[in-house]
Amino acid sequence: MHFFNSNFYGMSFLLIYVLLFLSSVWELGSASTPSQLQLEANAIINSGWWNLSSSDSHNICSLIHGIHCNDDGSVIRIKYLCFKGRIQLATLNLSAFKNLEFFEVAYCLGGTIPPEIGTLSKLTYLELSFNALQGEIPFSIGSLSKLIFLDLSHNSLHDEIPFTIENLSKLTHLNLYHNSLQGKIPSTIGNISKLTYLDLSYNSLQGEIPSTIKNLTQLWSLVISNNYIEGSIPFELSFLRNLSDVDLSYNKINGTLSFSLSNLTNLQNLDVSHNLLTDSLKPFAGRDFSFLESLDLSYNNLTGLPLVLNSHDVDISFNNLKGSIPEGLNPYALKGNKGVCSDNLNIQIKYQFQPCSVRHKKLTLNWNHNQNQLVIILLITIFLTMAFILYLYTRLNRVAIKKKHARLTETSKNGDLFCIWNYDGSIAYEDIITATEDFDIKYCIGTGAYGSVYRAELPSGKIVAVKKLHGFEAEVPTFDGSFKNEVKVLSEIKHRHIVKLHGFYFHKRIVFLIYEYMEKGSMLSILFDDMGAMELDWIKRVNTVKGTAHALSYLHHDCVPPIVHRDVSTSNVLLNSNWEPTVSDFGTARFLNLDSSNQTIVVGTIGYIAPELAYTTVVNEKCDVYSFGVVALETLMGKHPKNILSSLQTTSTVCEILDQRLPHPTVSVLQDIVVVAIVAFACLNPNPCSRPTMKCISQCFLTRLTPFNIPLHHISLQQLMSQELTHYLKL
Repeated sequence: MHFFNSNFYGMSFLLIYVLLFLSSVWELGSASTPSQLQLEANAIINSGWWNLSSSDSHNICSLIHGIHCNDDGSVIRIKYLCFKGRIQLATLNLSAFKNLEFFEVAYCLGGTIPPEIGTLSKLTYLELSFNALQGEIPFSIGSLSKLIFLDLSHNSLHDEIPFTIENLSKLTHLNLYHNSLQGKIPSTIGNISKLTYLDLSYNSLQGEIPSTIKNLTQLWSLVISNNYIEGSIPFELSFLRNLSDVDLSYNKINGTLSFSLSNLTNLQNLDVSHNLLTDSLKPFAGRDFSFLESLDLSYNNLTGLPLVLNSHDVDISFNNLKGSIPEGLNPYALKGNKGVCSDNLNIQIKYQFQPCSVRHKKLTLNWNHNQNQLVIILLITIFLTMAFILYLYTRLNRVAIKKKHARLTETSKNGDLFCIWNYDGSIAYEDIITATEDFDIKYCIGTGAYGSVYRAELPSGKIVAVKKLHGFEAEVPTFDGSFKNEVKVLSEIKHRHIVKLHGFYFHKRIVFLIYEYMEKGSMLSILFDDMGAMELDWIKRVNTVKGTAHALSYLHHDCVPPIVHRDVSTSNVLLNSNWEPTVSDFGTARFLNLDSSNQTIVVGTIGYIAPELAYTTVVNEKCDVYSFGVVALETLMGKHPKNILSSLQTTSTVCEILDQRLPHPTVSVLQDIVVVAIVAFACLNPNPCSRPTMKCISQCFLTRLTPFNIPLHHISLQQLMSQELTHYLKL
């Protein structure tokens, strides 16, 4: 009986389970009323992100890394940081994800943010940073009433911030950094009372900071730098006692420091530099700001006397302060204030301060009234003589110091200040910002791996090229190290065919190098343009190859220790108005240590890297020789040679590989073209030991050779690669 009962209940449980399973299968298979799971799966499949088919729709969560589902199989979390290709966000049917709570995608999205984003009613975390999203932030964003975290930074969003953002009453983190947002900061932002972090920097926002910001009493970080904010700093900031970091730099804020710093006892970092503040520092005298870790008031119009502000890091440079440097304050914090003075000669020279007025001290002397008048005259004469000698010595010493300093800096009335290691960029910085309109894109003449290059015409009429590191990459050690390496290399070498470094400017938020301007641009851009390629005739091309060879020979054989460029390519060979070449971009250059193996990671431009670097990490001069061979051959062909050694028939002639956009070479330049071709093929030898040195190549171009009697159309590539011609050129 017991056995019967147990089996009866077991069979009943099994029957119920089968009925439930068949019911779920019927629901999933119904074509007329698709289930929530089907909608989510179809949305992912139709987006094309993962190239899945409809047969995989039942297993989305287990197939895709970064997709998480609840126990019912519905998607509640999407976290994917590295998709392949560019995906249009609008192709994902967002309305299908009714249970989505966490949505983070980076480095792959494009297009616009669709209004359907507002249907994700359960969303608490939304991060779409580091994408290529364009268009406006939809008004429907205000429907995400449960949202706590919102990050749309590093995109290309424009138009105004929607006023509906006030509906995000639970939001604590709002980051719209590095977009192209315009208009005013909406006053409704003050209704997000739980906000603790707000970053609107690097946009094009205008108008004033709304007074409603006083309602953000839980805010601890406020960043609105690098915009066009005007007006004064609202006094209402004094009410935000939880503030720890405030950055309003690089705007057009005027007026005074009206808000009360003494109320913000939790404030650690305050940056209002590069604005139009006209306040006096006198009201701050005697106040204790020891709670501040850093205070940056530089590049304003502040007046008054320099103060000893009790803070770890103070910068009140480039204002209109007057008076002597107070004891205990670093003179660096006061540089650029024309009214600040110092009686310390070293400080005067280093920071360009004027000497303070001489303060006469009264000397009280107790003379004996019965002393002989002659003794008095004698003492006075001795005193004046010693004073004259001391003055003469001081004057000569000061002149010597100024002469020594003049060798390190070049100054002009218009602020055209350029030097190398001791250059702080104080004067030239303002000229560069003005000349490029704060690095407006219309002055950009090229973009590379480490930064963009701008054309800048200084007040003196001098035109320079400014290479600026990308703003958000300025703090990345790799990029910062590349810039410093380029400064180190170019400051220690000088050659006619190597680009001249005029100066540099390093700051925690902006880094740029100032070069000699090359009017014609790079060889790569010239060869790519048909008009430019035709203007670059055979004589100019031969001279370009020769100049590049002389520059590399100088780096390899005349510098101690030798320098390997490691990125010789047509994009790094620039031409001036006279079509004279210069080698540029020394960000990856390296000084060779003759006592070590010189191992390094592989760097350079694809298509110019020596083949041996594919299996070895040892760098030497022969790597540059191979790259030079590619550049020389590309100059003759007018295009990158690619795999010319293996793809072309050895019976091909020189005429067949020359740039067909130019007329046939004349007899006067024919000899030089053949020599360049022979040198190029010798440099492209797969065996590094068989390649010539740059010194041999440079000397070869300087040697007058016996003319060839063979017509150009009869010279084959096989003959060019023969050892007889190589030995003939003494390579």
